[in-house]
Amino acid sequence: METAEPSGIDLSLEEAFAFLNETAWVLEDAGFRVSVPAWWTPQGRRRAKLRIRPAATSKKAARSATQSLLSLDQLLEYRYELTLGGEKVGAEEWMQLVETKTSLVQFRGQWVVLDRERMKDMLEFWRRQGEAEENLDMRDWLKRTADETDLFEVDPESALADMLDKLRHQQHLQPIEDIPGLNAELREYQKRGVAWLVFLEQLGLSGCLADDMGLGKTLQVIARLVMAQGEASRGPALLIAPTSVLGNWRKEIERFAPQLKTRLHHGSERSKDEEEFVPAAQAVDVVIVSYPLALRDARLFQTLKWRRIVLDEAQNIKNPEAKQTKAIFKLNADSRWALTGTPVENRLLDLWSIFNFLNPGYLGKQAAFRKAFEAPIQRDNDPVKSAMLKRLVEPFILRRVKTDPAIIRDLPDKVENKQYCNLSKEQASLYEAVVRDVEQQLEASEGIQRQGLMLSTLMKLKQICNHPAQFLQDDSAFTAERSHKLERLGDMLGDALAEGESALIFTQFTEIGARLERYCRSRLDCRTYYLHGGTARNTREKMIAEFQDPETPPAVFILSLKAGGVGITLTRANHVFHFDRWWNPAVEDQATDRAFRIGQTKNVFVHKFITLGTLEERIDQMIDAKKKIAGAIVGNDESWLTQLDNAAFKQLIRLNQTAVLE
Repeated sequence: METAEPSGIDLSLEEAFAFLNETAWVLEDAGFRVSVPAWWTPQGRRRAKLRIRPAATSKKAARSATQSLLSLDQLLEYRYELTLGGEKVGAEEWMQLVETKTSLVQFRGQWVVLDRERMKDMLEFWRRQGEAEENLDMRDWLKRTADETDLFEVDPESALADMLDKLRHQQHLQPIEDIPGLNAELREYQKRGVAWLVFLEQLGLSGCLADDMGLGKTLQVIARLVMAQGEASRGPALLIAPTSVLGNWRKEIERFAPQLKTRLHHGSERSKDEEEFVPAAQAVDVVIVSYPLALRDARLFQTLKWRRIVLDEAQNIKNPEAKQTKAIFKLNADSRWALTGTPVENRLLDLWSIFNFLNPGYLGKQAAFRKAFEAPIQRDNDPVKSAMLKRLVEPFILRRVKTDPAIIRDLPDKVENKQYCNLSKEQASLYEAVVRDVEQQLEASEGIQRQGLMLSTLMKLKQICNHPAQFLQDDSAFTAERSHKLERLGDMLGDALAEGESALIFTQFTEIGARLERYCRSRLDCRTYYLHGGTARNTREKMIAEFQDPETPPAVFILSLKAGGVGITLTRANHVFHFDRWWNPAVEDQATDRAFRIGQTKNVFVHKFITLGTLEERIDQMIDAKKKIAGAIVGNDESWLTQLDNAAFKQLIRLNQTAVLE
């Protein structure tokens, strides 16, 4: 600073290191611009690493495994080499660097910054293990390379690097081709999801498919099961799901892959001894069971080694201390899949429990996980631990959300799904009593009296399919335990609200609309609205304005089909639930269009509930079969059904007992 213009200054290595490390930041804070050399920046800094590379004996296997993944055991024979800035360094030269008195040295023509203590540790590790070949499984390699700042790097030219890249960046996987025998056209992201399931299985790993609700987790699993039929290694898959969706799984398999043989394990008639159960299970492709029965009949399910175990709504095992979770942990399978839109519901222990099922031991013992991750992240909000846990689990979780631009482009504007539910035993007994009564009266009725009897019967049976309390009108408990339809609705609404999305629920019954509104408010702790024919105009306008306000939290809007089916705009919602069916496609579509109309910026997901084994399922089949001429056949109400003769009407309303679940 003694000259008119500053020119330069010579610094010793220690002074240069101190300047770069400390003084440069002081000058920048004071407003000076400081240009540092590229090798000092985080991107340009040459770091000391232990490179993992294939053992000499397995290089040929590694090359073939890159193509086929069939020689995985050979592929994972690796040894270490010391590297600095990606260049191999011998032990003697490494030791010379460690013994240097300064942290800033010139190495092979370039300046590098040394962490001598860290390099000593690496040299010790290398001397202890580096010369010996290791044979670790893929989980070990994922753990070893989870921390990007850790000691290890993978040889970028190796097959292992390619595998790790695809595990950590699932978008690099090639989507599968169309699957022969699958009665569905998979969307691009679904093809990639199936490719991910295949890839994990080839590596001997298990994963969690955590796509948003409505993106087709069920279809992706069915597609994988269809592909597996052509594999040499075959065996039954075990599907464990909430009771409310057992019928839905069976129906979806029948729809998309009728060649897959299924066995529903439920009810008093189910196999209860090993001699009967084992051959029956081995004779099918998929055994379907509820979580409660997976616990109650745990001894039976533990007798078999399953080809695959699939947990639907896997948050059901979030409590590792629950008997149900412990029983499922003990099941034996080649591969395990978990399906859930909420892998972490309340705390990180939920995630540990699901991973302990998928890849036992990968995240350590429960106590060690609490200490290493749960406490630092949840109590101290530790960003380093959060990043490391994310890197550990991300290869095993595939999550796509509806707001992803790539997914939005791949979806139609409106996605319709049918949700199949079973009757509870209470519902089934009420249903049968009504059917027996009407069968006796039907023969003695004629004309208008007969039509009135048929319409009142349809009304009663639909009420029973909704909930016993609606039919009985006795102010009894409106609980999910009495109706699988209500249980499924609550679960799906919970998922939608957790994703920050709002929903509409349509019902043709004003009495159940009020109870649904109270149920949603108390169970889901969310904003609710209920619009029916008796709602005053001012109240109606206020509710719509509040619901539509983007500044308010997500909400559930219950509407009677007649009062809310036309004339209003509710585009804040992108989920529409038809809790009970109005058997006229045009009327249902008109109601759906409260959300699916101009002003809607999201994809709309329409969920139509159908109770299996009842008139709801048969009428849905009739409408589907005649959809092209539905307008001519189906009127504005349900009077078209009264044109059936007595025998056809009895067949329509008859209960299929096999669809009844405990």
